[in-house]
Amino acid sequence: MSKVSTQHANYRRVAAAIRYLVATRESQPRLRDVASHVGISEFHLQRVFSEWAGVSPKKFLQFLNKEHAKAQLRNAPVLEAALSSGLSGGGRLHDLMIRCEGVTPGEYRAMGAGLEIRWGVHSSPFGYCFLAMTSRGICQLAFMDDAEQARDQLAGLAARWPNAGFVHDAHATAERMAQVFAPAAAGSSRLDLLLKGSAFQLQVWEALLRIPAGQLVSYQQLADSLGRPTAVRAVASAVARNEVAYLIPCHRVIRSSGALSGYRWGDERKAALIGYEQGHSQGTA
Repeated sequence: MSKVSTQHANYRRVAAAIRYLVATRESQPRLRDVASHVGISEFHLQRVFSEWAGVSPKKFLQFLNKEHAKAQLRNAPVLEAALSSGLSGGGRLHDLMIRCEGVTPGEYRAMGAGLEIRWGVHSSPFGYCFLAMTSRGICQLAFMDDAEQARDQLAGLAARWPNAGFVHDAHATAERMAQVFAPAAAGSSRLDLLLKGSAFQLQVWEALLRIPAGQLVSYQQLADSLGRPTAVRAVASAVARNEVAYLIPCHRVIRSSGALSGYRWGDERKAALIGYEQGHSQGTA
């Protein structure tokens, strides 16, 4: 089996385990229960899960417990204080320097005229990814369950940039993907993003970038941090319009109840992202 095939097989096994853990977390399922559900041995599940997430299934279950999420929100300091660590945290994402740039009003009106967008489909720790970029930075990063969904992603991209030129260039995008998910020495690399959105949406996306890996905030807290405490719905809408998955971490925003629902790339994947970041931020078990 190829490296890519093995990676996808492992992700699907882990995803199935996560789906089972989330559904049965109140009963605190044992390792043998999860292994039986996934259809592999306890030893194999423990090894694959720990290699992928950096933590054991038992520890992962603790991270995903709803009461843990609620405690995070109740006990968290004022969001401004939490964000003061910026991109200096211990998570692998925070080892990257991410710079956002919004399109100018003229570029917005031109709808991508004169812009060349290169795109490709790649494997990631969270399933397939569709990555699109310009000479100025990544303009789309989307998770997919099937590589065939790339056609839908490309159609959506073309709708946002109807006058741009599109080039399938998996070699170029593979180099950028290597930066997205691989650990990097602090300050050794920088990822540029080219974003198309309103001024308010850009403010929300920049605020998302300041949430450290392993931390969760509510939509209300995010609105408070922007000085717009009554604009929770508008903030939630801007979060949902994020076209750059993982790098702009909208998965770190949850409902005040602690529920993980509402992620555009799947609630299961959102749970995986949160657990993965918390595992790598807090160490193995």
